[in-house]
Amino acid sequence: MDAAAPRHRPLLALIIRLGAIGALATMSALIKLASQRGIHLLEIMFWRQAITIPIALAWVMATGGIGMLATKRPGTHLIRGLYGTIGMVLNFGAVILLPLAEATTMSFTAPIWAVILSTLLLKEKVGIWRWSAVALGFVGVLVIAQPGGGHIPLFGALVGIGGAFMVALISIQIADLNRTDQPLTIVFYFALFSAPLTAIALPFVATTHDWHGGLLLLGIGLAGSAGQLLLTAALRFGKVASVIVMDYSALFWATLYGSLLFGVLPPASTWLGVPLIVAAGLVIAWREHRLTRPTDRDVARAEGT
Repeated sequence: MDAAAPRHRPLLALIIRLGAIGALATMSALIKLASQRGIHLLEIMFWRQAITIPIALAWVMATGGIGMLATKRPGTHLIRGLYGTIGMVLNFGAVILLPLAEATTMSFTAPIWAVILSTLLLKEKVGIWRWSAVALGFVGVLVIAQPGGGHIPLFGALVGIGGAFMVALISIQIADLNRTDQPLTIVFYFALFSAPLTAIALPFVATTHDWHGGLLLLGIGLAGSAGQLLLTAALRFGKVASVIVMDYSALFWATLYGSLLFGVLPPASTWLGVPLIVAAGLVIAWREHRLTRPTDRDVARAEGT
């Protein structure tokens, strides 16, 4: 067995995931503030990733040496970096285009996309429970977005849904990488491969910043690094279907930040649609937990070996 193979600790995974969501919600609020100050999306993305690299290097040098970052799967990390960069464009774009609560709610469709991807990529058989949850979730999206007459731009809603799709796709990659690599290694190589991609655009989009703008970019990098590391660690100690329930705490943070920083509260349509999407995610999580739970025969066999 690989020395880096994870040991499941469900309660720890839930606590870590809860911290990750708080950090990422803070990052989203800072991204929206930075955008309102005229900082370009690609520059925000660059600093979000560039700040991660020295943080990761300092950590490994202080704890175990550069050898902690060794990996036998650079190609997989490169693909994760490409997908992650696309995901950042969509998820950061949704935060800029939509109110925080609505952008957060669109991200809740990630479990729905995970079900669809499991059938397409993993050839998993999906039954009536999860397909019903998928349908329920998309009804919730329609209630919130109200195509053609809603309070939020349809393009922004589509960007948010696209970001959730990428989160689901990347979660599959991270779960696979967690089998062999440490969470810090995964975070480091994501930053290492994605920062140069956004750096290409800097000569065309970068601007000078006052101390306020500089602090916003620093805060985005720090909060994002903490959130990503915790998110990856949660997937190391617990299954996606088990820990994803903590993601719904993001709506609390989004509503709080939206009210305090931007003076915006979600309208009635959002509160009508959110329960449908959350219910869909919970049904999917419950069903996947049931399907992966060992049977009595499995337990008896394990105890006899």
